[in-house]
Amino acid sequence: MDTLANNFPALVAFARIVSAGSLSAAARELDVPVSVVSKRLSLLEASLGTRLLQRTTRRQTLTDEGRLFHARVLRILDEVEQAEALLAQRRDGVHGLLRITAPGEFGRRWLAPVAAAFQELHPQVTIQLELLDAVVDLLDSGHDLGIRYGALADSSLVARELAPNYRVLCASPAYLQRHGEPRTPAELAGHRCIVIGDQRRTDWKFDGDETAPVRVDTAFLTNDGGAAQQLALAGSGIALKSIWDVGDDLAAGRLRRVLPNHAMAAAPLHAVYPHQRNLAPRVRVFVEYLKERLQDAWRW
Repeated sequence: MDTLANNFPALVAFARIVSAGSLSAAARELDVPVSVVSKRLSLLEASLGTRLLQRTTRRQTLTDEGRLFHARVLRILDEVEQAEALLAQRRDGVHGLLRITAPGEFGRRWLAPVAAAFQELHPQVTIQLELLDAVVDLLDSGHDLGIRYGALADSSLVARELAPNYRVLCASPAYLQRHGEPRTPAELAGHRCIVIGDQRRTDWKFDGDETAPVRVDTAFLTNDGGAAQQLALAGSGIALKSIWDVGDDLAAGRLRRVLPNHAMAAAPLHAVYPHQRNLAPRVRVFVEYLKERLQDAWRW
């Protein structure tokens, strides 16, 4: 460990070799001779006592040990960058273009107002919101930041938890007056249900081993979460939605929770952004601001 602690350039070189795709490309990016990059990698492998990369004249691939080590190295380098950014924020202003992608319903209901308030605090920041439910590859698209439900296993990205989340069953008071309110999950099988997806026959699963999944009767099938919410408001059936989507309707009485004592699992909200050196202060400052605002908004 002392050898690694005293050989930080070797960790940087290893990460750059993997991202650049070759020793020569890494040498160009680091502005050092190839021989220096090669020596740093050799010393790193020697100190660890294992090979990290399999190299031929045409390609390089990470060994199994290399993949595990690479994921940790990226986290180490990111922590160093964050420490540097804390000091840089005192020196550099928050400015520039901030490109964010997020799910449509969440983006319209929550992200847009927060972004507007942030821009008032930092008028030199231009914010570009791209709202779509498809998962965007941040590295290919050039987005600075993605807002997603759930963390990602991809070690090339940083996932920062923003706020809790859970899904609720809900219906309009008019629907419940006409059809009655289910008292147990099993009774959902006798109700009209609004399903998001493309499979008519689906199971709704509850937390805990004591409650079996329920095969629901699909009255409406839609690929759009906003449409499912409007159908529920119109009294067409029972919908399964994130609390972030229907919280205002529940608070106003336009929708009512169904089976409130039966929890359904959901992934927390995360901010996702690429590992990269010199991450712009506008990204870090916005993530902190968004987390604070979402935590304040959490009422359920």
